[in-house]
Amino acid sequence: MSIEELKIEIAKKVFETDDENLLSELEILLNHSEKVILEELPKHVQEGIKRGLKQAEEGKLIPYNEVKRRLSEKWH
Repeated sequence: MSIEELKIEIAKKVFETDDENLLSELEILLNHSEKVILEELPKHVQEGIKRGLKQAEEGKLIPYNEVKRRLSEKWH
């Protein structure tokens, strides 16, 4: 995936969500020029990251091609 394709995919997800917390956190991340340290993030964000990492370790992932297919169906 090229950088341009990645930007488009991220933009689609941003437009798709109504989660104010997620959007606020994304804004913080985009405006923060330094490396984000896990301990500096809000507790619920830390928990979400840890949950996602655990799911990845357990193999509970959706292959990129499947995500791409689902998004293509939704946006076309």
